[in-house]
Amino acid sequence: MLTRKQHELIRFIQDRLEETGISPSFEEMKDALDLKSKSGVHRLISALEERGFIRRLPNRARALEVLKQPEDVTTRASARAAASSNSALTPLLKPAAPRAPANDVIEIPLHGRIAAGVPIEALEGQTMLPVPAALLGAGEHFALEVSGDSMVEAGILDGDYALIRRTDTARDGEIVVALVNGEEATLKYLRREDGMVRLDPANAAYDPQFYQPGEVEVQGKLAGLLRRYH
Repeated sequence: MLTRKQHELIRFIQDRLEETGISPSFEEMKDALDLKSKSGVHRLISALEERGFIRRLPNRARALEVLKQPEDVTTRASARAAASSNSALTPLLKPAAPRAPANDVIEIPLHGRIAAGVPIEALEGQTMLPVPAALLGAGEHFALEVSGDSMVEAGILDGDYALIRRTDTARDGEIVVALVNGEEATLKYLRREDGMVRLDPANAAYDPQFYQPGEVEVQGKLAGLLRRYH
């Protein structure tokens, strides 16, 4: 027998999976069940997992899979199927297979290190970096590890991972990956001034860098940051 809260939680998870294909967050589960803290959600999930009703998917943040439902719980999908079967004009259909939980952590290419001080060589290799999908919008993305402190006043620190949306255009004032002379890349504010391209740091200890337009190629725009704490 499951408790009332366990029933409510497994029903909420299943409904969300049917609607979006993505497991609800712990905060969403806490609010839906009117719990005071997320620790109560953890306890409910652990109890359901021990009893074989759900399982956590490996290598996926927030991803849960409903393995079975309590006998007295009717999902939205099964309710729709039952309603359809009551119509004499509706042909008998097999119940739809449950929608697989979407992976809300995706992997994007990690291309070496990029200077947030003086330009250094970038795009020097490629591995993959797992990134929460919520940090990324539409478009193609890649990541660069930040080296240096020239963007600290913009909240970009040495060792951060800059998440970059690939594009070759940018407006003045946007933070871009600028490839200089086809060899070196740097992360800076982009501005155009008197026919020149100015790459501005976000640190008063550094001076702006000025280049001819043909010397600078925009490789992408900053879309987000990922920081690891050790």
